Amino acid sequence: MEDQLTAHLDRGWDLAQKGDASGASACAKRALELDPQSPEVHNLMGFAAALEGDADEALEHYRQAIALDETYFEAMLNAAEVLIAPLADHDGAIVQIEEALDYAETDEEIADCILLKVDALMAKADYEEAKRAMKMLPDGPFNGPTYLFLIGRAWYELGQIDKAAPLIEQAAKADPQSADAQYYLGLVRDEQGDSRGATEALLRSRSLDGIRPPAQWAPSAEAFATVVRTVIDKLDILLGRYVREAEVYVVDLPGAELVVDGVDPRALLVLDTPPSEEGAPARVRIFVYQRNVERAAGALEGMERELVTALEREVTAVFLEGQRPDKSALN
Repeated sequence: MEDQLTAHLDRGWDLAQKGDASGASACAKRALELDPQSPEVHNLMGFAAALEGDADEALEHYRQAIALDETYFEAMLNAAEVLIAPLADHDGAIVQIEEALDYAETDEEIADCILLKVDALMAKADYEEAKRAMKMLPDGPFNGPTYLFLIGRAWYELGQIDKAAPLIEQAAKADPQSADAQYYLGLVRDEQGDSRGATEALLRSRSLDGIRPPAQWAPSAEAFATVVRTVIDKLDILLGRYVREAEVYVVDLPGAELVVDGVDPRALLVLDTPPSEEGAPARVRIFVYQRNVERAAGALEGMERELVTALEREVTAVFLEGQRPDKSALN
């Protein structure tokens, strides 16, 4: 039985790493039938559930794994990740991370904990505490470019460009197929005044994002368009009146030409007010980028929240603050 259990677990993790949530879940369920008290099985069940966008079920399995093995470091970090996003229980995540720190042994394990804690603190907008947490990072060196990127990204988000830039440059060079590293490389170069270098990196990021398969839980384009229209209809009346009659276009990602003209390749949406013929009603267009919304949401139930936040921000900027986008890029 032990050999069968190991085979199911190994196969399940192999499928999970390839993004096959349903295949990983099927392997985990077969393993669960063999040993329902295995913490490793519940950890895999949780990971598969997270891939499928069911954060509540994922957390339940991670907590079961920890209950069965109170030293299960990996399950603790997995639980903290879903608590941060999409569940947005940042205080709960910090408690879980502090528990995991008690069992961290290597520099990499300590760094994993600290970086997750920084993510949770930044999500709470507690930037000073996040900066203090960063000082707890081991000196390394760490195995692989992933840590270079994660540490560099954290420093960037904390406004420490001088600390972020060399780490992100190294990470992007070491792993040129990382869309995240290329994206942050673009942001860093923009901060440094290298407009052309920033655009090139952001275009590479967009291209890599474009070949990444959608999340297992991602809705069809038609279903997503329905969610978008529902969100528009539910907007606060003071903001909603500007976009109730808007033309809505749903596409995967911003076009390359928009990125060249300054649109963030990971923007959730762009609101545009093109010129109208004299005497004709004013036109409003909303371009919504489905893959970017999915990335930000992390799960199906988070999509409306992300869309509402993005729409409120754009409507306020365009109609109430007068910060209209460059229409020439969208015409």
